[in-house]
Amino acid sequence: MEKLTDKVAGMGAVVSQDATTFRVWAPNADTVFVAGTFNEWNKTTHELEKEENGYWSIAIAEAKAGDEYKYIIHNGELILDRNDPYAREMTNSNGNSVVTNLDFEWEDQDFKMKSWNALVIYELHVGTFNRKKDDEVGTFQSIIDKIPYLQSIGVNCVELLPIAEFAGGISWGYNPSYPFAIERDYGGAAEFAKMVNEFHKADIAVILDVVYNHFGPSDMDLWQFDGWSDNDKGGIYFYNDHRSSTPWGDTRPDYGREEVRQYIRDNALMWIEDYHCDGLRMDATSYIRYEGGGLGDDTEIPEGNILMRDINAEIQSKYPGKLTIAEDLKGHTLVTESVENGGIGYGSQWDMNFVHPVRKALIEQGDEYRDLQALIDAILFQYNNDVFQRVIYTESHDEVANGKARVPEEIEPGRADSFFGKKRALLGIAITLTSPGIPMLFQGQEFIEDEYFKDDEALDWNQLKKHTGITRMVSDLIKLRTADSQQSDGLRGQYTKIVHCNDTDKVLAYARSTSEDFLNSTIVLLNLSNNSFTDYSFGLPFANQYRLAFNSDWSGYDQDFTDMDVNPIAVEAIPYDDETHKGITNLPAYATLVFLPLNE
Repeated sequence: MEKLTDKVAGMGAVVSQDATTFRVWAPNADTVFVAGTFNEWNKTTHELEKEENGYWSIAIAEAKAGDEYKYIIHNGELILDRNDPYAREMTNSNGNSVVTNLDFEWEDQDFKMKSWNALVIYELHVGTFNRKKDDEVGTFQSIIDKIPYLQSIGVNCVELLPIAEFAGGISWGYNPSYPFAIERDYGGAAEFAKMVNEFHKADIAVILDVVYNHFGPSDMDLWQFDGWSDNDKGGIYFYNDHRSSTPWGDTRPDYGREEVRQYIRDNALMWIEDYHCDGLRMDATSYIRYEGGGLGDDTEIPEGNILMRDINAEIQSKYPGKLTIAEDLKGHTLVTESVENGGIGYGSQWDMNFVHPVRKALIEQGDEYRDLQALIDAILFQYNNDVFQRVIYTESHDEVANGKARVPEEIEPGRADSFFGKKRALLGIAITLTSPGIPMLFQGQEFIEDEYFKDDEALDWNQLKKHTGITRMVSDLIKLRTADSQQSDGLRGQYTKIVHCNDTDKVLAYARSTSEDFLNSTIVLLNLSNNSFTDYSFGLPFANQYRLAFNSDWSGYDQDFTDMDVNPIAVEAIPYDDETHKGITNLPAYATLVFLPLNE
Protein backbone atom coordinates (compact mmCIF):
# COMPACT_ATOMS: atom_id res chain seq x y z
CA MET A 1 0.00 0.00 0.00
CA GLU A 2 1.32 3.46 -0.93
CA LYS A 3 2.39 5.57 2.05
CA LEU A 4 0.49 8.82 2.41
CA THR A 5 2.62 11.88 2.99
CA ASP A 6 1.61 13.83 6.09
CA LYS A 7 0.54 17.44 5.68
CA VAL A 8 1.85 20.15 7.99
CA ALA A 9 0.24 23.36 9.17
CA GLY A 10 0.70 26.69 7.44
CA MET A 11 -0.24 28.49 4.27
CA GLY A 12 1.61 28.51 0.98
CA ALA A 13 4.43 26.05 0.37
CA VAL A 14 5.64 24.74 3.74
CA VAL A 15 8.76 22.59 3.67
CA SER A 16 9.00 19.78 6.22
CA GLN A 17 11.37 16.85 6.59
CA ASP A 18 9.58 14.46 4.24
CA ALA A 19 7.55 16.68 1.93
CA THR A 20 6.33 20.12 1.01
CA THR A 21 2.73 20.95 1.92
CA PHE A 22 0.88 23.28 -0.43
CA ARG A 23 -2.16 25.02 1.04
CA VAL A 24 -4.27 27.71 -0.64
CA TRP A 25 -7.56 29.51 -0.04
CA ALA A 26 -9.84 29.29 -3.09
CA PRO A 27 -13.45 29.04 -1.85
CA ASN A 28 -15.02 29.25 -5.32
CA ALA A 29 -12.85 26.60 -6.96
CA ASP A 30 -14.25 23.30 -8.13
CA THR A 31 -10.84 21.63 -8.12
CA VAL A 32 -7.28 22.79 -7.52
CA PHE A 33 -4.01 21.31 -8.78
CA VAL A 34 -0.40 22.33 -8.24
CA ALA A 35 2.14 22.14 -11.04
CA GLY A 36 5.83 22.84 -10.89
CA THR A 37 9.36 21.78 -11.61
CA PHE A 38 8.84 18.80 -9.28
CA ASN A 39 6.26 17.25 -11.67
CA GLU A 40 7.50 18.71 -14.95
CA TRP A 41 4.67 21.27 -14.82
CA ASN A 42 1.98 18.64 -15.24
CA LYS A 43 -1.33 20.39 -14.51
CA THR A 44 -3.28 17.29 -13.49
CA THR A 45 -0.82 15.08 -11.59
CA HIS A 46 -1.23 16.58 -8.12
CA GLU A 47 -4.78 17.44 -7.11
CA LEU A 48 -5.31 19.22 -3.80
CA GLU A 49 -7.75 17.89 -1.22
CA LYS A 50 -10.60 20.15 -0.14
CA GLU A 51 -10.47 21.23 3.50
CA GLU A 52 -12.94 23.35 5.47
CA ASN A 53 -13.88 26.96 4.65
CA GLY A 54 -12.55 26.98 1.10
CA TYR A 55 -9.03 25.80 1.82
CA TRP A 56 -7.24 23.18 -0.28
CA SER A 57 -4.01 21.27 0.47
CA ILE A 58 -1.65 18.51 -0.58
CA ALA A 59 1.72 17.21 0.63
CA ILE A 60 4.20 16.29 -2.11
CA ALA A 61 7.32 14.33 -1.26
CA GLU A 62 9.07 15.28 -4.49
CA ALA A 63 8.71 19.04 -3.96
CA LYS A 64 11.65 20.75 -2.30
CA ALA A 65 13.11 24.18 -1.63
CA GLY A 66 14.01 25.97 -4.85
CA ASP A 67 11.27 24.36 -6.92
CA GLU A 68 9.03 26.66 -8.95
CA TYR A 69 5.27 26.17 -8.90
CA LYS A 70 1.79 27.51 -9.60
CA TYR A 71 -1.74 26.55 -8.65
CA ILE A 72 -4.14 25.44 -11.40
CA ILE A 73 -7.63 26.51 -10.33
CA HIS A 74 -10.77 25.17 -12.03
CA ASN A 75 -13.94 27.22 -11.65
CA GLY A 76 -16.58 25.99 -14.08
CA GLU A 77 -15.10 26.41 -17.54
CA LEU A 78 -12.36 28.70 -16.22
CA ILE A 79 -8.90 27.20 -15.79
CA LEU A 80 -6.60 29.68 -14.07
CA ASP A 81 -2.82 29.51 -13.56
CA ARG A 82 -2.20 31.35 -10.29
CA ASN A 83 0.86 32.15 -8.24
CA ASP A 84 0.70 31.46 -4.54
CA PRO A 85 -0.59 34.43 -2.49
CA TYR A 86 1.73 33.24 0.30
CA ALA A 87 4.76 32.72 -1.97
CA ARG A 88 7.93 33.65 -0.07
CA GLU A 89 9.80 34.32 -3.29
CA MET A 90 9.02 34.78 -6.98
CA THR A 91 11.24 34.31 -10.00
CA ASN A 92 9.93 37.79 -10.86
CA SER A 93 6.61 39.60 -10.54
CA ASN A 94 5.36 37.99 -13.77
CA GLY A 95 7.06 34.65 -13.17
CA ASN A 96 6.55 31.66 -10.91
CA SER A 97 6.29 31.08 -7.18
CA VAL A 98 9.37 29.54 -5.55
CA VAL A 99 9.33 27.01 -2.71
CA THR A 100 11.37 28.76 -0.02
CA ASN A 101 12.76 27.31 3.19
CA LEU A 102 14.48 30.03 5.20
CA ASP A 103 17.09 27.89 6.95
CA PHE A 104 19.16 30.81 8.22
CA GLU A 105 21.63 30.68 11.09
CA TRP A 106 20.87 33.79 13.11
CA GLU A 107 23.58 35.43 15.22
CA ASP A 108 21.47 38.17 16.82
CA GLN A 109 20.31 36.42 19.98
CA ASP A 110 21.75 39.17 22.19
CA PHE A 111 20.32 42.06 20.19
CA LYS A 112 17.71 44.33 21.73
CA MET A 113 16.33 47.45 20.09
CA LYS A 114 16.99 50.65 22.01
CA SER A 115 14.16 52.15 24.03
CA TRP A 116 11.88 54.24 21.86
CA ASN A 117 12.99 57.47 23.54
CA ALA A 118 16.58 56.76 22.46
CA LEU A 119 15.87 55.82 18.84
CA VAL A 120 17.15 57.76 15.86
CA ILE A 121 15.60 56.36 12.68
CA TYR A 122 17.30 56.50 9.28
CA GLU A 123 14.86 55.93 6.40
CA LEU A 124 16.34 54.35 3.29
CA HIS A 125 15.33 52.84 -0.03
CA VAL A 126 17.15 49.63 -0.89
CA GLY A 127 17.14 50.25 -4.64
CA THR A 128 18.83 53.67 -4.49
CA PHE A 129 20.75 53.90 -1.21
CA ASN A 130 23.98 52.31 -2.43
CA ARG A 131 23.93 51.41 -6.10
CA LYS A 132 27.19 49.97 -7.36
CA LYS A 133 26.47 50.99 -10.94
CA ASP A 134 23.99 53.41 -12.47
CA ASP A 135 22.27 50.61 -14.39
CA GLU A 136 21.92 48.33 -11.34
CA VAL A 137 19.51 48.56 -8.43
CA GLY A 138 20.81 48.50 -4.89
CA THR A 139 20.63 45.22 -3.01
CA PHE A 140 20.56 43.96 0.55
CA GLN A 141 24.28 43.25 0.18
CA SER A 142 24.96 46.82 -0.92
CA ILE A 143 23.14 47.96 2.23
CA ILE A 144 25.33 45.63 4.32
CA ASP A 145 28.36 47.33 2.80
CA LYS A 146 27.19 50.66 4.26
CA ILE A 147 26.42 49.40 7.78
CA PRO A 148 29.82 50.60 9.11
CA TYR A 149 28.99 54.08 7.80
CA LEU A 150 25.56 54.13 9.44
CA GLN A 151 27.09 52.81 12.64
CA SER A 152 29.77 55.51 12.55
CA ILE A 153 27.29 58.37 12.41
CA GLY A 154 25.39 56.93 15.37
CA VAL A 155 22.16 55.75 13.74
CA ASN A 156 20.57 52.97 15.85
CA CYS A 157 17.53 52.13 13.71
CA VAL A 158 16.91 51.91 9.97
CA GLU A 159 13.51 51.99 8.31
CA LEU A 160 13.34 50.37 4.88
CA LEU A 161 10.86 51.33 2.19
CA PRO A 162 8.78 48.28 1.17
CA ILE A 163 10.65 45.23 -0.13
CA ALA A 164 7.71 42.96 -1.07
CA GLU A 165 7.81 41.75 -4.69
CA PHE A 166 6.59 44.55 -6.97
CA ALA A 167 6.06 44.97 -10.69
CA GLY A 168 9.36 45.38 -12.53
CA GLY A 169 12.74 45.93 -10.92
CA ILE A 170 12.51 49.64 -10.02
CA SER A 171 9.91 51.05 -7.66
CA TRP A 172 9.41 52.92 -4.42
CA GLY A 173 7.87 49.62 -3.27
CA TYR A 174 4.35 50.84 -2.57
CA ASN A 175 2.84 48.61 -5.26
CA PRO A 176 3.21 45.15 -3.71
CA SER A 177 2.22 42.37 -6.11
CA TYR A 178 3.05 39.53 -3.71
CA PRO A 179 3.14 40.73 -0.08
CA PHE A 180 4.94 37.63 1.28
CA ALA A 181 7.61 37.46 -1.43
CA ILE A 182 10.82 39.44 -1.03
CA GLU A 183 11.90 41.40 -4.10
CA ARG A 184 14.29 39.16 -6.06
CA ASP A 185 16.15 42.11 -7.58
CA TYR A 186 17.11 43.15 -4.05
CA GLY A 187 18.46 39.68 -3.25
CA GLY A 188 15.53 37.61 -2.01
CA ALA A 189 14.68 36.02 1.32
CA ALA A 190 18.05 34.69 2.50
CA GLU A 191 19.85 37.94 1.64
CA PHE A 192 17.25 39.97 3.51
CA ALA A 193 17.71 37.76 6.58
CA LYS A 194 21.46 38.19 6.28
CA MET A 195 21.08 41.97 6.13
CA VAL A 196 18.87 42.09 9.25
CA ASN A 197 21.35 39.83 11.04
CA GLU A 198 24.25 42.13 10.14
CA PHE A 199 22.36 45.22 11.30
CA HIS A 200 21.65 43.54 14.62
CA LYS A 201 25.30 42.56 15.03
CA ALA A 202 26.06 46.27 14.55
CA ASP A 203 23.47 47.12 17.28
CA ILE A 204 21.09 48.72 14.76
CA ALA A 205 17.37 47.88 14.69
CA VAL A 206 15.39 47.28 11.48
CA ILE A 207 11.87 48.57 10.86
CA LEU A 208 10.13 47.59 7.65
CA ASP A 209 7.54 49.55 5.68
CA VAL A 210 4.49 47.44 4.77
CA VAL A 211 1.50 48.25 2.57
CA TYR A 212 -1.97 47.02 3.54
CA ASN A 213 -4.18 49.86 2.27
CA HIS A 214 -4.08 48.41 -1.26
CA PHE A 215 -2.28 45.71 -3.22
CA GLY A 216 -0.75 45.95 -6.69
CA PRO A 217 -2.44 47.08 -8.81
CA SER A 218 -0.36 45.35 -11.53
CA ASP A 219 1.34 41.93 -11.87
CA MET A 220 -1.04 40.59 -9.27
CA ASP A 221 -2.57 37.10 -9.29
CA LEU A 222 -4.61 38.02 -6.21
CA TRP A 223 -7.01 39.75 -8.63
CA GLN A 224 -10.07 37.51 -9.13
CA PHE A 225 -7.88 34.77 -7.70
CA ASP A 226 -10.27 31.80 -7.86
CA GLY A 227 -12.38 33.11 -10.73
CA TRP A 228 -15.13 34.72 -8.68
CA SER A 229 -15.84 38.43 -8.54
CA ASP A 230 -18.78 40.78 -8.22
CA ASN A 231 -19.29 43.98 -10.20
CA ASP A 232 -16.19 43.01 -12.19
CA LYS A 233 -14.11 43.86 -9.12
CA GLY A 234 -11.18 42.03 -7.56
CA GLY A 235 -12.73 38.90 -6.13
CA ILE A 236 -12.10 37.18 -2.81
CA TYR A 237 -9.17 39.29 -1.58
CA PHE A 238 -10.80 42.67 -2.29
CA TYR A 239 -13.94 44.66 -1.69
CA ASN A 240 -16.30 44.14 -4.58
CA ASP A 241 -18.20 47.40 -4.18
CA HIS A 242 -17.36 51.10 -3.95
CA ARG A 243 -15.04 50.44 -0.99
CA SER A 244 -12.48 48.92 -3.35
CA SER A 245 -11.43 52.33 -4.69
CA THR A 246 -8.13 53.87 -3.53
CA PRO A 247 -5.86 56.53 -5.06
CA TRP A 248 -3.49 53.72 -6.09
CA GLY A 249 -5.98 51.39 -7.76
CA ASP A 250 -9.26 49.53 -7.33
CA THR A 251 -7.59 47.12 -4.93
CA ARG A 252 -8.42 47.82 -1.30
CA PRO A 253 -8.38 44.48 0.56
CA ASP A 254 -11.69 43.29 2.01
CA TYR A 255 -10.99 43.77 5.71
CA GLY A 256 -14.45 42.40 6.43
CA ARG A 257 -13.43 38.89 5.40
CA GLU A 258 -11.83 36.89 8.19
CA GLU A 259 -9.55 35.12 5.71
CA VAL A 260 -8.25 38.44 4.33
CA ARG A 261 -7.60 39.80 7.79
CA GLN A 262 -5.75 36.56 8.55
CA TYR A 263 -3.71 36.98 5.37
CA ILE A 264 -2.59 40.47 6.38
CA ARG A 265 -2.01 39.42 9.98
CA ASP A 266 0.15 36.50 8.83
CA ASN A 267 2.18 38.88 6.69
CA ALA A 268 2.80 41.33 9.54
CA LEU A 269 3.87 38.58 11.91
CA MET A 270 6.10 36.95 9.29
CA TRP A 271 8.42 39.96 9.16
CA ILE A 272 8.84 39.89 12.93
CA GLU A 273 8.95 36.15 13.55
CA ASP A 274 10.78 34.82 10.49
CA TYR A 275 12.96 37.79 9.58
CA HIS A 276 13.56 39.27 13.06
CA CYS A 277 12.37 42.77 12.15
CA ASP A 278 12.08 45.08 15.14
CA GLY A 279 8.98 46.88 13.96
CA LEU A 280 6.68 47.78 11.12
CA ARG A 281 5.72 51.11 9.62
CA MET A 282 2.28 50.73 8.02
CA ASP A 283 1.69 52.86 4.96
CA ALA A 284 -1.31 55.22 4.58
CA THR A 285 -3.30 53.77 7.47
CA SER A 286 -5.97 56.44 7.02
CA TYR A 287 -7.00 54.54 3.86
CA ILE A 288 -7.48 51.43 5.97
CA ARG A 289 -9.60 53.45 8.41
CA TYR A 290 -11.61 55.52 5.91
CA GLU A 291 -12.90 55.03 2.39
CA GLY A 292 -11.45 58.37 1.26
CA GLY A 293 -8.49 58.53 3.60
CA GLY A 294 -10.29 60.59 6.24
CA LEU A 295 -10.82 63.72 4.16
CA GLY A 296 -13.93 65.79 4.77
CA ASP A 297 -17.19 63.98 5.55
CA ASP A 298 -15.66 60.56 4.99
CA THR A 299 -17.04 57.10 5.67
CA GLU A 300 -15.23 54.97 8.23
CA ILE A 301 -14.25 51.35 7.59
CA PRO A 302 -14.76 49.76 11.04
CA GLU A 303 -13.26 46.42 10.06
CA GLY A 304 -10.08 48.21 8.97
CA ASN A 305 -9.68 49.54 12.50
CA ILE A 306 -10.30 46.02 13.84
CA LEU A 307 -7.58 44.62 11.57
CA MET A 308 -4.95 47.09 12.75
CA ARG A 309 -6.01 46.92 16.39
CA ASP A 310 -5.75 43.14 16.44
CA ILE A 311 -2.34 43.09 14.75
CA ASN A 312 -0.97 45.70 17.17
CA ALA A 313 -2.42 43.89 20.18
CA GLU A 314 -0.92 40.56 19.13
CA ILE A 315 2.51 42.04 18.44
CA GLN A 316 2.55 43.87 21.76
CA SER A 317 1.44 40.75 23.61
CA LYS A 318 3.90 38.37 21.99
CA TYR A 319 6.80 40.72 21.28
CA PRO A 320 6.81 43.64 23.72
CA GLY A 321 9.22 46.33 22.61
CA LYS A 322 8.55 45.85 18.90
CA LEU A 323 7.49 49.18 17.42
CA THR A 324 4.56 49.60 15.05
CA ILE A 325 4.32 53.01 13.37
CA ALA A 326 1.32 54.39 11.50
CA GLU A 327 1.67 56.72 8.56
CA ASP A 328 -1.76 58.19 9.21
CA LEU A 329 -1.06 61.93 8.89
CA LYS A 330 -4.44 62.95 10.29
CA GLY A 331 -3.23 63.92 13.74
CA HIS A 332 -5.72 61.62 15.49
CA THR A 333 -4.93 60.49 19.03
CA LEU A 334 -6.97 57.30 18.43
CA VAL A 335 -4.21 55.88 16.22
CA THR A 336 -1.66 55.65 19.04
CA GLU A 337 -4.11 55.29 21.92
CA SER A 338 -3.71 51.92 23.61
CA VAL A 339 -6.01 49.06 22.68
CA GLU A 340 -7.04 48.85 26.35
CA ASN A 341 -8.31 52.43 26.13
CA GLY A 342 -10.21 51.87 22.89
CA GLY A 343 -7.46 52.95 20.49
CA ILE A 344 -5.85 51.25 17.51
CA GLY A 345 -2.67 50.64 19.47
CA TYR A 346 0.22 51.83 17.30
CA GLY A 347 3.38 52.61 19.23
CA SER A 348 3.95 55.83 17.30
CA GLN A 349 2.79 57.71 14.21
CA TRP A 350 4.34 60.01 11.62
CA ASP A 351 3.44 63.51 12.76
CA MET A 352 1.95 65.99 10.31
CA ASN A 353 1.87 68.55 13.13
CA PHE A 354 5.68 68.67 13.08
CA VAL A 355 6.91 68.31 9.53
CA HIS A 356 4.79 70.95 7.79
CA PRO A 357 5.25 73.92 10.18
CA VAL A 358 8.95 73.17 10.68
CA ARG A 359 9.63 72.96 6.95
CA LYS A 360 7.67 76.21 6.46
CA ALA A 361 9.78 77.95 9.10
CA LEU A 362 12.96 76.81 7.35
CA ILE A 363 11.91 77.58 3.80
CA GLU A 364 10.47 81.09 4.33
CA GLN A 365 12.73 83.47 2.40
CA GLY A 366 12.50 86.39 4.82
CA ASP A 367 13.40 85.97 8.48
CA GLU A 368 10.51 88.23 9.44
CA TYR A 369 8.05 85.64 8.11
CA ARG A 370 9.21 82.80 10.35
CA ASP A 371 6.33 81.99 12.67
CA LEU A 372 7.84 81.13 16.04
CA GLN A 373 4.48 80.30 17.59
CA ALA A 374 3.78 77.76 14.85
CA LEU A 375 7.24 76.32 15.48
CA ILE A 376 6.59 76.16 19.23
CA ASP A 377 3.30 74.36 18.62
CA ALA A 378 5.11 71.87 16.38
CA ILE A 379 7.79 71.19 18.99
CA LEU A 380 5.36 70.78 21.90
CA PHE A 381 2.65 68.74 20.18
CA GLN A 382 2.05 65.26 21.56
CA TYR A 383 -0.40 62.36 21.46
CA ASN A 384 -1.98 60.88 24.57
CA ASN A 385 0.49 62.62 26.90
CA ASP A 386 3.40 60.65 25.46
CA VAL A 387 5.87 62.62 23.37
CA PHE A 388 7.31 59.46 21.79
CA GLN A 389 4.00 58.50 20.18
CA ARG A 390 5.10 60.57 17.20
CA VAL A 391 7.88 60.28 14.62
CA ILE A 392 9.27 63.70 13.67
CA TYR A 393 11.21 64.65 10.56
CA THR A 394 11.75 67.34 7.94
CA GLU A 395 12.55 64.94 5.09
CA SER A 396 11.00 61.59 4.15
CA HIS A 397 10.49 59.76 0.87
CA ASP A 398 7.16 61.60 0.52
CA GLU A 399 8.47 65.03 1.52
CA VAL A 400 11.29 65.09 -1.03
CA ALA A 401 9.53 63.76 -4.13
CA ASN A 402 6.52 64.39 -6.35
CA GLY A 403 7.27 68.09 -6.72
CA LYS A 404 8.68 68.66 -3.24
CA ALA A 405 12.45 69.02 -3.02
CA ARG A 406 15.04 68.43 -0.35
CA VAL A 407 14.99 71.14 2.32
CA PRO A 408 18.23 72.94 1.27
CA GLU A 409 17.05 72.94 -2.35
CA GLU A 410 13.70 74.40 -1.28
CA ILE A 411 15.55 77.12 0.64
CA GLU A 412 17.72 78.21 -2.27
CA PRO A 413 16.80 76.42 -5.52
CA GLY A 414 19.86 75.55 -7.56
CA ARG A 415 22.17 76.51 -4.68
CA ALA A 416 21.39 73.93 -2.03
CA ASP A 417 24.92 74.04 -0.61
CA SER A 418 24.90 77.82 -0.21
CA PHE A 419 25.38 79.32 3.25
CA PHE A 420 21.63 79.78 3.66
CA GLY A 421 20.76 76.37 2.25
CA LYS A 422 23.15 74.56 4.56
CA LYS A 423 22.53 76.66 7.64
CA ARG A 424 18.73 76.50 7.61
CA ALA A 425 18.60 72.85 6.56
CA LEU A 426 20.83 72.03 9.51
CA LEU A 427 18.54 74.04 11.76
CA GLY A 428 15.79 71.64 10.69
CA ILE A 429 17.92 68.59 11.47
CA ALA A 430 18.84 70.07 14.85
CA ILE A 431 15.21 70.83 15.71
CA THR A 432 14.31 67.27 14.74
CA LEU A 433 17.07 65.70 16.83
CA THR A 434 16.43 67.83 19.90
CA SER A 435 12.62 67.98 19.94
CA PRO A 436 10.34 65.57 21.81
CA GLY A 437 9.43 62.62 19.59
CA ILE A 438 11.24 59.84 17.73
CA PRO A 439 13.51 61.65 15.24
CA MET A 440 13.94 60.38 11.67
CA LEU A 441 16.34 61.33 8.89
CA PHE A 442 16.01 60.43 5.22
CA GLN A 443 18.92 58.94 3.30
CA GLY A 444 21.53 61.53 2.37
CA GLN A 445 20.00 64.26 4.51
CA GLU A 446 23.12 64.17 6.66
CA PHE A 447 25.33 65.28 3.76
CA ILE A 448 23.01 67.85 2.12
CA GLU A 449 21.75 65.61 -0.67
CA ASP A 450 19.89 68.08 -2.88
CA GLU A 451 18.21 65.87 -5.49
CA TYR A 452 14.57 64.85 -5.50
CA PHE A 453 14.04 61.27 -4.39
CA LYS A 454 13.56 59.09 -7.46
CA ASP A 455 13.52 55.31 -7.52
CA ASP A 456 15.70 55.20 -10.63
CA GLU A 457 18.47 57.54 -9.42
CA ALA A 458 21.15 56.58 -6.93
CA LEU A 459 21.88 58.54 -3.79
CA ASP A 460 24.80 60.87 -4.56
CA TRP A 461 27.61 59.73 -2.27
CA ASN A 462 29.87 62.41 -3.76
CA GLN A 463 27.95 64.80 -1.52
CA LEU A 464 29.45 63.00 1.49
CA LYS A 465 32.97 63.76 0.24
CA LYS A 466 31.91 67.35 -0.31
CA HIS A 467 30.20 67.77 3.06
CA THR A 468 32.15 65.49 5.40
CA GLY A 469 32.09 68.15 8.12
CA ILE A 470 28.34 68.53 7.97
CA THR A 471 27.95 64.76 8.28
CA ARG A 472 30.16 64.99 11.35
CA MET A 473 27.88 67.71 12.72
CA VAL A 474 24.79 65.55 12.28
CA SER A 475 26.65 62.61 13.80
CA ASP A 476 27.68 64.66 16.83
CA LEU A 477 24.08 65.64 17.43
CA ILE A 478 22.81 62.08 16.93
CA LYS A 479 25.31 60.81 19.48
CA LEU A 480 24.33 63.55 21.92
CA ARG A 481 20.73 62.43 21.52
CA THR A 482 21.46 58.72 21.98
CA ALA A 483 24.32 58.83 24.53
CA ASP A 484 23.81 56.80 27.66
CA SER A 485 24.66 59.82 29.75
CA GLN A 486 22.83 61.42 32.65
CA GLN A 487 24.02 64.84 31.51
CA SER A 488 22.21 64.63 28.17
CA ASP A 489 19.29 62.46 29.20
CA GLY A 490 17.01 65.49 28.94
CA LEU A 491 16.92 64.96 25.16
CA ARG A 492 15.31 61.57 25.85
CA GLY A 493 12.85 62.89 28.42
CA GLN A 494 9.08 63.34 28.33
CA TYR A 495 9.16 66.98 29.45
CA THR A 496 9.70 70.08 27.32
CA LYS A 497 9.04 73.73 27.98
CA ILE A 498 9.78 76.94 26.15
CA VAL A 499 12.16 79.06 28.24
CA HIS A 500 12.66 81.90 25.76
CA CYS A 501 10.79 83.23 22.73
CA ASN A 502 11.92 86.40 20.98
CA ASP A 503 9.71 86.80 17.94
CA THR A 504 11.39 90.08 16.97
CA ASP A 505 14.88 88.61 16.67
CA LYS A 506 13.57 85.08 15.86
CA VAL A 507 15.34 83.34 18.74
CA LEU A 508 13.82 80.38 20.56
CA ALA A 509 15.02 78.28 23.50
CA TYR A 510 13.52 75.19 25.07
CA ALA A 511 14.41 72.89 27.93
CA ARG A 512 14.24 69.10 27.69
CA SER A 513 14.10 67.03 30.85
CA THR A 514 13.27 63.65 32.35
CA SER A 515 11.53 65.33 35.27
CA GLU A 516 8.78 67.89 35.65
CA ASP A 517 10.92 70.16 37.84
CA PHE A 518 13.43 70.71 34.98
CA LEU A 519 16.31 70.88 37.45
CA ASN A 520 18.68 69.01 35.15
CA SER A 521 17.52 70.24 31.80
CA THR A 522 19.20 70.09 28.44
CA ILE A 523 18.87 73.55 26.89
CA VAL A 524 18.44 74.07 23.14
CA LEU A 525 18.96 77.61 21.82
CA LEU A 526 17.92 78.33 18.22
CA ASN A 527 18.62 81.40 16.13
CA LEU A 528 16.29 81.47 13.13
CA SER A 529 17.67 84.70 11.76
CA ASN A 530 20.68 85.83 9.75
CA ASN A 531 21.80 88.11 12.59
CA SER A 532 24.48 87.15 15.09
CA PHE A 533 24.19 88.36 18.68
CA THR A 534 26.77 89.02 21.37
CA ASP A 535 25.89 88.59 25.04
CA TYR A 536 22.43 87.29 24.22
CA SER A 537 20.20 86.71 27.26
CA PHE A 538 17.62 83.95 27.74
CA GLY A 539 15.85 82.19 30.58
CA LEU A 540 17.24 79.10 32.30
CA PRO A 541 15.86 76.64 34.81
CA PHE A 542 18.09 76.39 37.87
CA ALA A 543 21.64 75.10 37.42
CA ASN A 544 24.95 76.14 38.92
CA GLN A 545 26.61 75.93 35.57
CA TYR A 546 26.07 74.85 31.98
CA ARG A 547 28.57 73.71 29.40
CA LEU A 548 28.31 74.06 25.66
CA ALA A 549 27.92 70.55 24.21
CA PHE A 550 27.07 71.42 20.62
CA ASN A 551 27.50 74.41 18.33
CA SER A 552 26.27 73.97 14.77
CA ASP A 553 28.24 77.06 13.69
CA TRP A 554 31.66 75.54 14.37
CA SER A 555 33.93 76.06 11.35
CA GLY A 556 35.14 72.48 11.71
CA TYR A 557 31.75 71.46 10.36
CA ASP A 558 31.95 73.79 7.35
CA GLN A 559 34.40 76.49 6.29
CA ASP A 560 31.49 78.80 5.42
CA PHE A 561 30.40 78.91 9.07
CA THR A 562 31.39 81.89 11.20
CA ASP A 563 32.96 80.02 14.13
CA MET A 564 31.77 82.76 16.48
CA ASP A 565 33.09 82.26 20.03
CA VAL A 566 30.19 81.15 22.24
CA ASN A 567 32.18 79.89 25.25
CA PRO A 568 31.68 80.19 28.11
CA ILE A 569 27.99 80.59 28.94
CA ALA A 570 27.37 82.93 31.86
CA VAL A 571 24.66 81.98 34.36
CA GLU A 572 23.20 84.67 36.62
CA ALA A 573 20.95 83.88 39.55
CA ILE A 574 18.34 86.43 38.58
CA PRO A 575 14.86 85.74 37.18
CA TYR A 576 14.50 86.00 33.42
CA ASP A 577 11.77 84.89 31.01
CA ASP A 578 9.78 83.58 34.00
CA GLU A 579 12.68 81.26 34.81
CA THR A 580 14.84 81.36 37.94
CA HIS A 581 18.09 82.13 36.13
CA LYS A 582 19.45 84.04 33.17
CA GLY A 583 21.87 82.63 30.64
CA ILE A 584 24.13 84.85 28.55
CA THR A 585 26.06 83.73 25.50
CA ASN A 586 27.05 84.73 22.01
CA LEU A 587 24.67 83.41 19.37
CA PRO A 588 25.69 82.97 15.72
CA ALA A 589 23.32 83.40 12.78
CA TYR A 590 21.09 80.42 11.91
CA ALA A 591 22.71 78.39 14.67
CA THR A 592 21.75 75.74 17.19
CA LEU A 593 23.47 75.63 20.55
CA VAL A 594 22.93 72.79 23.03
CA PHE A 595 23.89 73.24 26.68
CA LEU A 596 24.16 70.49 29.27
CA PRO A 597 23.88 71.07 33.04
CA LEU A 598 26.84 70.76 35.39
CA ASN A 599 24.98 70.66 38.69
CA GLU A 600 26.79 69.65 41.85
